[in-house]
Amino acid sequence: MLLHAILKRLVRQGTLVVRFPDGTLRRYRGERPGPAAGMEIRTHRAVRRLIFNPALAFGEAYMDGDLVPLDGSIYDLLELVCLNVNESRGSHPGEGLMQMWRLARRRLDQLNPAPRARRNAAHHYDLNGRLYALFLDRDRQYSCAYFPTGQETLEEAQALKKRHIAAKLKLDRPDLEVLDIGSGWGGLALTLARDWGARVTGITLSTEQLEVSRARAAEAGLADRVRFELMDYRAWNRPVDRIVSVGMFEHVGIDHYRTFFRVVRDSLREDGVALIHAIGRSDGPGSTNPWLAKYIFPGGYSPALSEVLPAVEKAGLWATDIEILRLHYAQTLAHWRRRFAANRDAIASLYDERFCRMFEFYLAGSELAFRIGGHMNWQLQLARRLDALPLTRDYMFEAERRAAAGAAVAPSAAAAPSPSDPAQRVARA
Repeated sequence: MLLHAILKRLVRQGTLVVRFPDGTLRRYRGERPGPAAGMEIRTHRAVRRLIFNPALAFGEAYMDGDLVPLDGSIYDLLELVCLNVNESRGSHPGEGLMQMWRLARRRLDQLNPAPRARRNAAHHYDLNGRLYALFLDRDRQYSCAYFPTGQETLEEAQALKKRHIAAKLKLDRPDLEVLDIGSGWGGLALTLARDWGARVTGITLSTEQLEVSRARAAEAGLADRVRFELMDYRAWNRPVDRIVSVGMFEHVGIDHYRTFFRVVRDSLREDGVALIHAIGRSDGPGSTNPWLAKYIFPGGYSPALSEVLPAVEKAGLWATDIEILRLHYAQTLAHWRRRFAANRDAIASLYDERFCRMFEFYLAGSELAFRIGGHMNWQLQLARRLDALPLTRDYMFEAERRAAAGAAVAPSAAAAPSPSDPAQRVARA
């Protein structure tokens, strides 16, 4: 059996137990110790598809119930598979050809003109709003949190993420105008207005997120300081003091990097500052996993910095600070995965069992991409002018310390965070 031969070559670490459709049970033990996991492949169709296109078929077989874990979870099974795939590149006879094909067509896959970008956003972000409320933090931050010690709760780490970003934006005077590209459910924009004295415009391609964001601004009494628009970033044509974009750059597409950074440059005032926060990869350019591209993020791609910085340079922007957040997203996804599991019945009532398995596969696979697959987050601070920022990074740390102490961050700024703010609880701990 061809799949049997492939698995024999694949497993070099740990132990994989497989029950095939005919009931045969086989054990694949690597030369080195590692985790143990098992799976039952229930149909011959799944066997055939795993042979010819494993990167797509593995997730689809799990979604369809054609493949189920044995004596463990999908996370346990994916951990073992990912460890061995990373180590055994080339063990699948067609892997090299499939990877060459994905790399060759990635520009076509990531071609995101405005209408297609809108459809791609709707695919993931216009799902039932209750879904995200059931596994995200209270502020619905759907991006990498910030864990200074690793012991923070999800709520604390997301509040600290927003504070970390605000400090890098250098919001050192009131009423600075901020453009938030990809504003999600509005949490960051509301925080920058309420706690840092900014005036913010958030733009999104999700009608679901737009409705929630506007309602939140009105409820918080911030509608005079924060507004949200359904708008593609390419349609923005007004200068601002600051630009922030968190978790949106992954949807831009490599064909559009020059356009994105040209918009950033043209939209910043001469002394302006931008902060881009996105997922990246440490091992150079690659391609998006085909299952993830089909079911979760069509048109999405997490770039290596070597693909991003040339576009920054061509736009005439200064890269004034780069920070790599390594395991922070793994921690974030672990929280989301646990919350999803705790609310699985409620989520199944919104959709169905297949949807739940799809999301379980997505969250588990994404967490492992950051733990063992070379993914990370990068924060890229940009400026138009050489002297737009101080000579050292001390101002960032000072701004975070002031915020942690509950001090106003700018003269006459909006009210400082209340003592119940989770970011302050961490600082005092």
